[in-house]
Amino acid sequence: MAAGVGATVLSLVAAALPAAEPLGVGDRLFPTLGNPGYDIGSYDIAFDYSGDKNKPLKARTVIDARVTADQLERFNLDFAAGTVRGVQVNGMDARYERAGEDLVVTPAIPLHKGARLRVDVRHTSRTKGIAHGAWVHTKDGLAMAAQADAAHRAFPSNDHPSDKAYFTFRLTAPKGVTAASGGTLVRRTRAGAATTWTYRLAHPMATELAQVSFGRSVVPRRTGPNGVPVRDVVPTDKRKVLEPWLKKTPAQMGWMERRVGRYPFENYGLLVAEATTGFELETQTLSLFERELLTSDSYPSWYKQSVMMHELAHQWFGNSVSPREWSDLWLNEGHATWYEWNYGAGLGGTPLTRRVRAAYGQSDDWRARYGPPAEPRAAKDGKRSEIFRPIVYDGSAVVLYALRQKIGKAAFDRLQRAWVVEHRDGNASTADFTAMASRISGQDLGGFLHAWLYGKKTPPMPGHPDWRQDKQGGQGKQNRHAPHGEPAKHQGR
Repeated sequence: MAAGVGATVLSLVAAALPAAEPLGVGDRLFPTLGNPGYDIGSYDIAFDYSGDKNKPLKARTVIDARVTADQLERFNLDFAAGTVRGVQVNGMDARYERAGEDLVVTPAIPLHKGARLRVDVRHTSRTKGIAHGAWVHTKDGLAMAAQADAAHRAFPSNDHPSDKAYFTFRLTAPKGVTAASGGTLVRRTRAGAATTWTYRLAHPMATELAQVSFGRSVVPRRTGPNGVPVRDVVPTDKRKVLEPWLKKTPAQMGWMERRVGRYPFENYGLLVAEATTGFELETQTLSLFERELLTSDSYPSWYKQSVMMHELAHQWFGNSVSPREWSDLWLNEGHATWYEWNYGAGLGGTPLTRRVRAAYGQSDDWRARYGPPAEPRAAKDGKRSEIFRPIVYDGSAVVLYALRQKIGKAAFDRLQRAWVVEHRDGNASTADFTAMASRISGQDLGGFLHAWLYGKKTPPMPGHPDWRQDKQGGQGKQNRHAPHGEPAKHQGR
Protein backbone atom coordinates (compact mmCIF):
# COMPACT_ATOMS: atom_id res chain seq x y z
CA MET A 1 0.00 0.00 0.00
CA ALA A 2 1.38 3.42 -0.97
CA ALA A 3 2.15 5.77 1.91
CA GLY A 4 -0.39 8.38 0.79
CA VAL A 5 -3.15 5.83 0.35
CA GLY A 6 -2.38 4.32 3.76
CA ALA A 7 -2.65 7.72 5.45
CA THR A 8 -5.99 8.38 3.72
CA VAL A 9 -7.40 5.01 4.81
CA LEU A 10 -6.29 5.58 8.40
CA SER A 11 -7.91 9.01 8.46
CA LEU A 12 -11.21 7.69 7.08
CA VAL A 13 -11.33 4.77 9.51
CA ALA A 14 -10.49 6.98 12.50
CA ALA A 15 -13.11 9.53 11.50
CA ALA A 16 -15.81 6.84 11.47
CA LEU A 17 -15.03 5.54 14.96
CA PRO A 18 -16.25 6.97 18.28
CA ALA A 19 -13.81 8.71 20.61
CA ALA A 20 -11.15 6.44 22.06
CA GLU A 21 -11.67 5.35 25.66
CA PRO A 22 -10.07 2.94 28.13
CA LEU A 23 -11.43 -0.59 27.94
CA GLY A 24 -11.16 -3.67 30.14
CA VAL A 25 -12.21 -7.29 30.41
CA GLY A 26 -14.67 -6.65 33.23
CA ASP A 27 -12.51 -7.46 36.25
CA ARG A 28 -14.35 -6.36 39.40
CA LEU A 29 -11.18 -5.10 41.13
CA PHE A 30 -9.38 -3.64 38.09
CA PRO A 31 -12.11 -2.69 35.58
CA THR A 32 -9.79 -1.15 32.96
CA LEU A 33 -7.19 -3.92 32.94
CA GLY A 34 -7.02 -6.23 29.94
CA ASN A 35 -8.69 -5.62 26.61
CA PRO A 36 -11.32 -7.37 24.48
CA GLY A 37 -11.10 -8.34 20.83
CA TYR A 38 -7.94 -10.45 20.67
CA ASP A 39 -5.97 -13.18 22.41
CA ILE A 40 -2.20 -12.79 22.75
CA GLY A 41 -0.01 -15.78 21.97
CA SER A 42 3.43 -14.27 22.56
CA TYR A 43 5.45 -11.19 23.45
CA ASP A 44 8.94 -10.40 22.18
CA ILE A 45 10.23 -7.51 24.30
CA ALA A 46 13.54 -5.67 23.96
CA PHE A 47 14.94 -3.34 26.63
CA ASP A 48 18.16 -1.37 26.16
CA TYR A 49 19.71 -0.32 29.49
CA SER A 50 22.31 2.44 29.29
CA GLY A 51 23.68 1.88 32.79
CA ASP A 52 21.78 4.87 34.17
CA LYS A 53 18.77 3.53 36.10
CA ASN A 54 17.12 6.96 36.10
CA LYS A 55 17.07 7.16 32.32
CA PRO A 56 14.15 5.69 30.33
CA LEU A 57 15.00 2.45 28.55
CA LYS A 58 14.80 2.25 24.80
CA ALA A 59 12.32 -0.52 24.12
CA ARG A 60 10.42 -2.45 21.50
CA THR A 61 7.47 -4.76 22.09
CA VAL A 62 6.27 -7.14 19.39
CA ILE A 63 2.99 -8.90 20.12
CA ASP A 64 1.57 -11.84 18.18
CA ALA A 65 -2.13 -12.42 18.70
CA ARG A 66 -5.34 -13.68 17.09
CA VAL A 67 -8.47 -11.62 16.60
CA THR A 68 -11.43 -12.91 18.61
CA ALA A 69 -13.94 -10.17 17.75
CA ASP A 70 -16.07 -10.49 14.61
CA GLN A 71 -14.39 -7.35 13.30
CA LEU A 72 -11.58 -5.31 14.84
CA GLU A 73 -11.39 -1.78 13.47
CA ARG A 74 -9.51 -0.52 16.54
CA PHE A 75 -8.07 -2.13 19.66
CA ASN A 76 -6.53 -1.15 22.98
CA LEU A 77 -3.31 -2.13 24.68
CA ASP A 78 -2.56 -1.37 28.31
CA PHE A 79 0.40 1.04 28.34
CA ALA A 80 0.87 4.01 30.63
CA ALA A 81 4.48 5.01 31.24
CA GLY A 82 6.58 5.57 28.17
CA THR A 83 6.83 7.50 24.93
CA VAL A 84 5.51 5.73 21.85
CA ARG A 85 7.68 6.31 18.78
CA GLY A 86 5.68 4.30 16.28
CA VAL A 87 3.20 1.44 15.88
CA GLN A 88 2.82 -1.05 13.08
CA VAL A 89 0.07 -3.63 12.67
CA ASN A 90 0.85 -6.56 10.39
CA GLY A 91 3.73 -4.60 8.84
CA MET A 92 1.80 -1.40 8.11
CA ASP A 93 1.90 1.87 9.98
CA ALA A 94 -1.03 2.31 12.35
CA ARG A 95 -2.61 5.32 13.99
CA TYR A 96 -2.36 5.46 17.77
CA GLU A 97 -3.56 7.68 20.61
CA ARG A 98 -3.82 7.66 24.41
CA ALA A 99 -6.94 7.07 26.46
CA GLY A 100 -6.36 6.89 30.20
CA GLU A 101 -3.77 4.14 30.72
CA ASP A 102 -4.52 2.58 27.32
CA LEU A 103 -2.77 2.87 23.99
CA VAL A 104 -5.52 2.84 21.35
CA VAL A 105 -4.43 1.54 17.95
CA THR A 106 -6.25 1.87 14.64
CA PRO A 107 -4.81 -0.46 11.97
CA ALA A 108 -4.73 0.58 8.34
CA ILE A 109 -7.05 -2.29 7.43
CA PRO A 110 -9.79 -3.63 9.74
CA LEU A 111 -9.23 -7.21 10.89
CA HIS A 112 -11.69 -10.09 11.11
CA LYS A 113 -12.19 -12.96 13.52
CA GLY A 114 -9.38 -15.49 13.41
CA ALA A 115 -6.98 -13.14 11.65
CA ARG A 116 -3.35 -12.90 12.69
CA LEU A 117 -2.53 -9.72 14.60
CA ARG A 118 1.11 -8.66 14.90
CA VAL A 119 1.62 -5.39 16.75
CA ASP A 120 5.06 -3.77 16.74
CA VAL A 121 5.42 -0.89 19.21
CA ARG A 122 8.63 1.14 19.43
CA HIS A 123 8.63 2.97 22.74
CA THR A 124 10.51 3.90 25.88
CA SER A 125 10.05 2.43 29.35
CA ARG A 126 10.22 4.96 32.14
CA THR A 127 12.01 3.79 35.27
CA LYS A 128 11.52 6.83 37.49
CA GLY A 129 8.67 9.00 38.73
CA ILE A 130 5.90 6.47 38.01
CA ALA A 131 3.23 5.94 40.64
CA HIS A 132 2.78 2.20 41.15
CA GLY A 133 5.40 1.54 38.49
CA ALA A 134 6.90 -1.82 37.54
CA TRP A 135 10.59 -0.92 37.86
CA VAL A 136 12.33 -1.18 41.23
CA HIS A 137 15.59 0.74 41.71
CA THR A 138 18.25 -1.49 43.23
CA LYS A 139 21.64 -0.46 44.55
CA ASP A 140 23.28 -1.45 41.26
CA GLY A 141 20.49 -1.26 38.69
CA LEU A 142 16.88 -2.27 38.14
CA ALA A 143 14.49 -5.13 38.79
CA MET A 144 10.83 -5.62 37.95
CA ALA A 145 7.86 -5.96 40.30
CA ALA A 146 4.69 -5.76 38.22
CA GLN A 147 2.05 -7.28 40.54
CA ALA A 148 -0.82 -6.59 40.37
CA ASP A 149 -1.35 -4.05 37.59
CA ALA A 150 2.05 -2.50 36.85
CA ALA A 151 3.34 -4.46 33.84
CA HIS A 152 1.70 -1.99 31.47
CA ARG A 153 3.79 0.74 33.05
CA ALA A 154 6.86 -1.01 31.63
CA PHE A 155 5.66 -2.40 28.28
CA PRO A 156 2.49 -2.45 26.13
CA SER A 157 0.42 -5.50 27.00
CA ASN A 158 -2.90 -7.09 27.71
CA ASP A 159 -2.22 -6.63 31.41
CA HIS A 160 -4.61 -9.12 32.96
CA PRO A 161 -3.79 -12.66 34.18
CA SER A 162 -6.58 -14.17 32.06
CA ASP A 163 -4.52 -13.61 28.89
CA LYS A 164 -1.34 -15.60 29.51
CA ALA A 165 1.26 -15.77 26.75
CA TYR A 166 4.77 -16.90 25.90
CA PHE A 167 7.56 -14.36 26.48
CA THR A 168 10.94 -13.64 24.95
CA PHE A 169 13.14 -10.90 26.44
CA ARG A 170 16.08 -9.31 24.59
CA LEU A 171 18.08 -7.32 27.13
CA THR A 172 20.97 -5.08 26.15
CA ALA A 173 23.34 -3.81 28.84
CA PRO A 174 26.79 -2.19 29.04
CA LYS A 175 29.96 -4.03 30.00
CA GLY A 176 30.01 -5.21 33.61
CA VAL A 177 26.21 -5.43 33.91
CA THR A 178 24.38 -8.74 33.98
CA ALA A 179 20.94 -8.74 32.39
CA ALA A 180 18.53 -11.44 33.53
CA SER A 181 14.90 -12.44 33.22
CA GLY A 182 12.72 -15.42 33.92
CA GLY A 183 13.11 -18.41 31.64
CA THR A 184 16.24 -19.77 29.96
CA LEU A 185 19.16 -17.88 28.45
CA VAL A 186 19.16 -18.93 24.79
CA ARG A 187 21.64 -16.46 23.32
CA ARG A 188 24.23 -13.89 24.34
CA THR A 189 25.82 -11.61 21.75
CA ARG A 190 28.30 -8.77 22.05
CA ALA A 191 28.36 -5.62 19.96
CA GLY A 192 31.06 -3.16 20.95
CA ALA A 193 30.85 -2.45 24.66
CA ALA A 194 27.30 -3.82 25.02
CA THR A 195 25.94 -7.34 25.38
CA THR A 196 22.46 -8.53 24.45
CA TRP A 197 21.05 -11.39 26.51
CA THR A 198 18.07 -13.27 25.06
CA TYR A 199 15.82 -15.23 27.42
CA ARG A 200 12.79 -17.33 26.57
CA LEU A 201 10.10 -18.70 28.88
CA ALA A 202 8.97 -22.20 27.94
CA HIS A 203 5.51 -21.87 29.50
CA PRO A 204 2.84 -19.17 29.19
CA MET A 205 2.98 -16.41 31.78
CA ALA A 206 0.70 -13.70 33.12
CA THR A 207 2.11 -10.20 32.58
CA GLU A 208 2.21 -9.49 36.34
CA LEU A 209 4.79 -12.29 36.76
CA ALA A 210 7.40 -10.88 34.37
CA GLN A 211 10.89 -10.37 35.76
CA VAL A 212 13.72 -8.38 34.19
CA SER A 213 16.81 -7.18 36.02
CA PHE A 214 19.99 -5.26 35.29
CA GLY A 215 22.80 -5.21 37.83
CA ARG A 216 26.35 -6.12 38.78
CA SER A 217 25.41 -9.68 39.50
CA VAL A 218 26.72 -13.22 39.47
CA VAL A 219 24.65 -16.29 38.55
CA PRO A 220 25.29 -19.31 40.81
CA ARG A 221 23.93 -22.59 39.44
CA ARG A 222 22.97 -25.93 40.93
CA THR A 223 20.56 -28.78 40.19
CA GLY A 224 17.13 -29.37 41.68
CA PRO A 225 14.90 -32.47 41.78
CA ASN A 226 14.59 -34.43 38.54
CA GLY A 227 17.46 -32.44 37.05
CA VAL A 228 15.65 -29.10 37.03
CA PRO A 229 18.26 -26.32 36.70
CA VAL A 230 18.41 -23.89 39.61
CA ARG A 231 20.06 -20.55 38.90
CA ASP A 232 20.12 -17.50 41.12
CA VAL A 233 20.93 -13.89 40.29
CA VAL A 234 22.66 -12.18 43.21
CA PRO A 235 24.88 -9.14 43.85
CA THR A 236 28.45 -10.20 43.13
CA ASP A 237 29.76 -9.00 46.49
CA LYS A 238 26.99 -10.80 48.41
CA ARG A 239 27.35 -14.26 46.90
CA LYS A 240 29.24 -15.77 49.82
CA VAL A 241 26.90 -14.51 52.54
CA LEU A 242 23.83 -15.59 50.53
CA GLU A 243 25.07 -19.06 49.64
CA PRO A 244 23.81 -20.77 52.85
CA TRP A 245 20.28 -19.75 51.86
CA LEU A 246 20.52 -20.27 48.12
CA LYS A 247 21.68 -23.86 48.51
CA LYS A 248 18.45 -24.72 50.37
CA THR A 249 16.30 -24.31 47.25
CA PRO A 250 16.68 -27.86 45.81
CA ALA A 251 15.53 -29.45 49.08
CA GLN A 252 12.62 -27.01 49.26
CA MET A 253 11.60 -27.95 45.72
CA GLY A 254 11.72 -31.62 46.72
CA TRP A 255 9.49 -30.91 49.73
CA MET A 256 6.87 -29.29 47.50
CA GLU A 257 7.08 -32.01 44.87
CA ARG A 258 6.31 -34.66 47.47
CA ARG A 259 3.08 -32.82 48.25
CA VAL A 260 1.79 -31.55 44.91
CA GLY A 261 3.86 -33.18 42.16
CA ARG A 262 6.59 -32.19 39.73
CA TYR A 263 7.84 -28.62 39.57
CA PRO A 264 5.89 -27.04 36.67
CA PHE A 265 8.56 -24.95 34.90
CA GLU A 266 11.89 -25.23 33.13
CA ASN A 267 14.03 -23.79 35.94
CA TYR A 268 13.87 -21.86 39.19
CA GLY A 269 15.92 -19.51 41.32
CA LEU A 270 16.06 -16.35 43.40
CA LEU A 271 16.78 -12.85 42.21
CA VAL A 272 18.22 -11.19 45.31
CA ALA A 273 18.11 -7.42 45.09
CA GLU A 274 19.76 -4.67 47.12
CA ALA A 275 16.46 -2.83 47.47
CA THR A 276 13.72 -2.08 49.98
CA THR A 277 10.45 -3.15 48.42
CA GLY A 278 8.34 -4.15 51.42
CA PHE A 279 7.63 -7.55 49.89
CA GLU A 280 9.04 -10.64 48.19
CA LEU A 281 7.52 -11.58 44.83
CA GLU A 282 6.92 -14.85 42.96
CA THR A 283 7.97 -13.67 39.49
CA GLN A 284 7.84 -16.71 37.22
CA THR A 285 10.90 -19.00 37.56
CA LEU A 286 12.91 -16.20 39.24
CA SER A 287 11.42 -14.99 42.54
CA LEU A 288 12.37 -11.49 43.73
CA PHE A 289 13.82 -11.26 47.26
CA GLU A 290 15.18 -8.40 49.31
CA ARG A 291 18.76 -9.15 50.29
CA GLU A 292 18.10 -7.91 53.82
CA LEU A 293 15.57 -10.67 54.55
CA LEU A 294 18.11 -13.43 53.93
CA THR A 295 21.20 -11.86 55.49
CA SER A 296 19.77 -10.08 58.55
CA ASP A 297 20.12 -11.68 61.97
CA SER A 298 16.71 -10.27 62.92
CA TYR A 299 14.87 -13.30 61.52
CA PRO A 300 15.29 -16.94 62.61
CA SER A 301 16.33 -19.54 60.08
CA TRP A 302 12.96 -21.32 60.02
CA TYR A 303 11.22 -18.06 59.25
CA LYS A 304 13.46 -17.12 56.33
CA GLN A 305 13.02 -20.56 54.85
CA SER A 306 9.25 -20.44 55.24
CA VAL A 307 9.13 -17.18 53.26
CA MET A 308 11.28 -18.84 50.59
CA MET A 309 8.72 -21.65 50.53
CA HIS A 310 5.88 -19.16 50.13
CA GLU A 311 7.32 -17.80 46.88
CA LEU A 312 8.29 -21.27 45.65
CA ALA A 313 4.77 -22.59 46.27
CA HIS A 314 3.46 -19.79 44.08
CA GLN A 315 5.18 -21.35 41.07
CA TRP A 316 2.42 -23.98 41.24
CA PHE A 317 -0.33 -21.85 42.79
CA GLY A 318 -0.60 -18.53 41.00
CA ASN A 319 1.99 -18.93 38.27
CA SER A 320 1.32 -22.27 36.61
CA VAL A 321 -2.33 -22.09 37.67
CA SER A 322 -3.21 -18.41 37.42
CA PRO A 323 -6.39 -16.69 38.63
CA ARG A 324 -9.14 -16.12 36.08
CA GLU A 325 -9.83 -12.74 37.68
CA TRP A 326 -8.28 -10.82 40.56
CA SER A 327 -11.06 -11.81 42.97
CA ASP A 328 -9.57 -15.32 42.73
CA LEU A 329 -6.36 -14.05 44.34
CA TRP A 330 -7.08 -16.12 47.46
CA LEU A 331 -6.27 -19.24 45.41
CA ASN A 332 -2.73 -17.92 44.97
CA GLU A 333 -2.06 -16.48 48.39
CA GLY A 334 -4.06 -18.91 50.49
CA HIS A 335 -2.17 -21.89 49.07
CA ALA A 336 1.24 -20.21 49.26
CA THR A 337 0.55 -19.29 52.90
CA TRP A 338 -0.65 -22.82 53.63
CA TYR A 339 2.62 -24.34 52.48
CA GLU A 340 4.62 -21.56 54.15
CA TRP A 341 2.96 -22.40 57.47
CA ASN A 342 3.41 -26.15 57.10
CA TYR A 343 7.05 -25.84 56.09
CA GLY A 344 7.89 -23.38 58.87
CA ALA A 345 6.24 -25.61 61.47
CA GLY A 346 8.39 -28.54 60.33
CA LEU A 347 11.53 -26.47 60.91
CA GLY A 348 10.64 -25.62 64.48
CA GLY A 349 8.48 -22.57 63.87
CA THR A 350 4.95 -21.97 65.08
CA PRO A 351 2.91 -25.21 65.09
CA LEU A 352 0.30 -25.28 62.33
CA THR A 353 -2.80 -25.61 64.50
CA ARG A 354 -1.68 -22.76 66.75
CA ARG A 355 -1.09 -20.52 63.77
CA VAL A 356 -4.42 -21.38 62.18
CA ARG A 357 -6.29 -20.81 65.44
CA ALA A 358 -4.71 -17.38 65.90
CA ALA A 359 -5.65 -16.35 62.36
CA TYR A 360 -9.13 -17.79 62.77
CA GLY A 361 -9.58 -15.54 65.78
CA GLN A 362 -8.95 -12.46 63.62
CA SER A 363 -10.90 -13.57 60.56
CA ASP A 364 -14.12 -11.71 61.35
CA ASP A 365 -12.23 -8.47 61.81
CA TRP A 366 -10.38 -8.96 58.50
CA ARG A 367 -13.65 -9.71 56.69
CA ALA A 368 -15.17 -6.53 58.07
CA ARG A 369 -12.16 -4.44 57.06
CA TYR A 370 -11.22 -5.97 53.70
CA GLY A 371 -14.09 -8.17 52.56
CA PRO A 372 -14.26 -11.99 52.49
CA PRO A 373 -11.45 -14.07 50.95
CA ALA A 374 -12.98 -14.51 47.46
CA GLU A 375 -14.56 -11.05 47.32
CA PRO A 376 -11.96 -8.59 48.60
CA ARG A 377 -12.76 -4.91 48.47
CA ALA A 378 -11.43 -2.88 45.58
CA ALA A 379 -8.44 -0.61 46.09
CA LYS A 380 -9.15 2.98 47.12
CA ASP A 381 -7.45 6.14 45.90
CA GLY A 382 -5.14 4.24 43.58
CA LYS A 383 -3.65 2.11 46.39
CA ARG A 384 -3.27 -1.00 44.27
CA SER A 385 -1.64 -3.03 47.03
CA GLU A 386 -4.81 -2.89 49.11
CA ILE A 387 -5.99 -6.21 47.68
CA PHE A 388 -2.92 -7.85 49.29
CA ARG A 389 -4.40 -7.92 52.77
CA PRO A 390 -4.39 -10.50 55.59
CA ILE A 391 -7.75 -11.91 54.50
CA VAL A 392 -6.30 -13.28 51.24
CA TYR A 393 -3.19 -14.62 53.02
CA ASP A 394 -3.81 -15.89 56.54
CA GLY A 395 -7.60 -15.73 56.20
CA SER A 396 -7.51 -17.86 53.05
CA ALA A 397 -5.10 -20.39 54.58
CA VAL A 398 -7.68 -20.77 57.35
CA VAL A 399 -10.24 -21.65 54.65
CA LEU A 400 -7.95 -24.40 53.37
CA TYR A 401 -7.54 -25.77 56.89
CA ALA A 402 -11.33 -25.80 57.30
CA LEU A 403 -11.67 -27.64 53.99
CA ARG A 404 -9.15 -30.26 55.09
CA GLN A 405 -11.04 -30.68 58.35
CA LYS A 406 -14.26 -31.15 56.36
CA ILE A 407 -13.08 -33.65 53.71
CA GLY A 408 -10.11 -35.31 55.44
CA LYS A 409 -6.40 -35.19 54.74
CA ALA A 410 -6.38 -37.86 52.02
CA ALA A 411 -9.02 -36.13 49.88
CA PHE A 412 -7.43 -32.74 50.52
CA ASP A 413 -4.04 -34.00 49.31
CA ARG A 414 -5.63 -35.50 46.17
CA LEU A 415 -7.33 -32.17 45.51
CA GLN A 416 -4.08 -30.23 45.73
CA ARG A 417 -2.33 -32.55 43.27
CA ALA A 418 -5.25 -32.67 40.84
CA TRP A 419 -5.67 -28.87 40.88
CA VAL A 420 -2.16 -28.12 39.63
CA VAL A 421 -2.28 -30.90 37.02
CA GLU A 422 -5.69 -30.17 35.54
CA HIS A 423 -5.14 -26.40 35.29
CA ARG A 424 -1.41 -26.37 34.51
CA ASP A 425 -0.35 -23.44 32.30
CA GLY A 426 -3.89 -22.08 32.44
CA ASN A 427 -6.37 -20.08 34.46
CA ALA A 428 -8.85 -21.23 37.06
CA SER A 429 -11.53 -19.68 39.23
CA THR A 430 -13.05 -20.08 42.65
CA ALA A 431 -15.97 -21.89 41.02
CA ASP A 432 -13.52 -24.33 39.40
CA PHE A 433 -11.95 -25.03 42.80
CA THR A 434 -15.31 -25.64 44.43
CA ALA A 435 -16.35 -28.01 41.65
CA MET A 436 -13.12 -30.00 41.85
CA ALA A 437 -13.22 -30.20 45.65
CA SER A 438 -16.78 -31.54 45.47
CA ARG A 439 -15.89 -34.09 42.80
CA ILE A 440 -12.79 -35.41 44.55
CA SER A 441 -14.33 -35.54 48.03
CA GLY A 442 -17.63 -36.98 46.87
CA GLN A 443 -19.42 -34.26 48.81
CA ASP A 444 -21.42 -31.28 47.64
CA LEU A 445 -19.21 -28.48 48.99
CA GLY A 446 -20.96 -25.58 47.28
CA GLY A 447 -22.66 -24.27 50.40
CA PHE A 448 -19.73 -25.02 52.69
CA LEU A 449 -17.14 -23.19 50.60
CA HIS A 450 -19.48 -20.34 49.72
CA ALA A 451 -19.91 -19.56 53.43
CA TRP A 452 -16.16 -19.69 54.03
CA LEU A 453 -15.19 -17.71 50.93
CA TYR A 454 -17.99 -15.15 50.65
CA GLY A 455 -19.50 -14.88 54.11
CA LYS A 456 -19.35 -11.67 56.14
CA LYS A 457 -18.79 -13.80 59.22
CA THR A 458 -16.37 -16.69 59.64
CA PRO A 459 -18.17 -20.05 59.98
CA PRO A 460 -17.50 -22.45 62.86
CA MET A 461 -14.31 -24.48 62.38
CA PRO A 462 -15.01 -28.18 61.73
CA GLY A 463 -13.54 -30.28 64.51
CA HIS A 464 -12.89 -27.28 66.76
CA PRO A 465 -16.21 -26.14 68.27
CA ASP A 466 -14.31 -24.28 71.00
CA TRP A 467 -12.58 -21.87 68.59
CA ARG A 468 -13.90 -18.32 68.86
CA GLN A 469 -13.33 -14.98 67.20
CA ASP A 470 -10.92 -12.71 69.09
CA LYS A 471 -13.00 -9.67 70.01
CA GLN A 472 -9.94 -7.84 71.30
CA GLY A 473 -7.53 -8.69 68.50
CA GLY A 474 -7.81 -8.53 64.75
CA GLN A 475 -5.81 -5.42 64.06
CA GLY A 476 -5.92 -6.22 60.34
CA LYS A 477 -2.25 -5.54 59.89
CA GLN A 478 -1.03 -5.17 56.35
CA ASN A 479 2.24 -6.69 57.57
CA ARG A 480 0.98 -10.25 57.22
CA HIS A 481 4.12 -11.85 58.64
CA ALA A 482 3.62 -10.53 62.16
CA PRO A 483 0.01 -10.99 63.21
CA HIS A 484 0.64 -13.56 65.95
CA GLY A 485 3.92 -12.63 67.55
CA GLU A 486 5.88 -13.83 64.53
CA PRO A 487 9.06 -12.03 63.44
CA ALA A 488 8.13 -8.71 61.88
CA LYS A 489 8.63 -8.76 58.14
CA HIS A 490 7.26 -7.11 55.06
CA GLN A 491 4.55 -8.63 52.92
CA GLY A 492 5.40 -11.67 50.83
CA ARG A 493 3.22 -11.83 47.74
